[in-house]
Amino acid sequence: MIDETSLGRFAAGSRLFATGAAEASFELAVDWARSVIGGGVPVVQADELEPRTLCVAITLVGSSTALGEQLPAGDEPARAVRALERRLGARAGAVVALNLAAENALLPVIAAASLGLPLVDADGTGRVFPLVEQTTYTLGGISSTPLALVGPSGELVLLETAPDRVEELVRPVVLSFGGWGMAACYPTSAERLAESCVPGTVRRLLEAGAPGAPRALAAPYGLRTLCVGRIAGVEGSTGHGADLALPSLPSSIVVEEYGGLERLVRLEAHNEVVLALADGAPVAMAPDQICMISTTTGVVVDVDKAEPGMDVEILVLNAAPAWHTARGRLLGGLRAFGVPL
Repeated sequence: MIDETSLGRFAAGSRLFATGAAEASFELAVDWARSVIGGGVPVVQADELEPRTLCVAITLVGSSTALGEQLPAGDEPARAVRALERRLGARAGAVVALNLAAENALLPVIAAASLGLPLVDADGTGRVFPLVEQTTYTLGGISSTPLALVGPSGELVLLETAPDRVEELVRPVVLSFGGWGMAACYPTSAERLAESCVPGTVRRLLEAGAPGAPRALAAPYGLRTLCVGRIAGVEGSTGHGADLALPSLPSSIVVEEYGGLERLVRLEAHNEVVLALADGAPVAMAPDQICMISTTTGVVVDVDKAEPGMDVEILVLNAAPAWHTARGRLLGGLRAFGVPL
């Protein structure tokens, strides 16, 4: 159960390894969740639901910064789910997260509380990817469409297309909304969801967000420190991924390691850090998640805010097993970010 008492722990756990989270938008999402949480949201396992129960994923599409600038009316998650129900001719029986990072962890809670539904203890990534299609749901054969998208000024768009065209169609629509939209997507049965989700991630964030809890609790498949050092330089595009439709430009960050082998660690980034090389040799890469953590604040440093002189700890979160398959690496590995290694 996520209630008014445990919501703070859940929110804290969701920030530990979240990239691209805007502080104002995150606090807005926390306050929004508090305003609707009521008696609490039941948290259930997918296989505890009746197998044919319709489950719907909720996610923010677009800019988290825009969410804090163009405020929601408050009914966006419920409207998106209801629109999808009308298209499918069936009632949703549970809500699930697309991913559980910052705002995207809180929005499914808001949807579940608003609709009086349980929240499934799972998500579709086990980490964060920038594209709607980059999920274990996709790897499990579940389509992201039909997808209902609701904007902050009352707009509602129902998208039906091939899943590999969702990004190119959704992004212009979101821009016309003002920068963000609330999506209800990946409609599926509880039985299929149980086969394709990353289970137990909601519970782990609740545990990881408790005061004094080890942050490794938020990394279900393992966590390792790559190095601790100082950012020596931030460079523009290294030529990789320039033609991809990702919401960022490629960049390269150079970190000088303190102590140990005193290596020069280069982080290749495109929306997120996707490859780490130590003295020219690959030491970590997508689909594992590579995070820069400020040693001063303990907060993730976004790639577009990295500056020379920052002291950082480079952590590697192991991806869920589904990502370390041939299909998983194709969808979430280096080539998905335009890095031909």
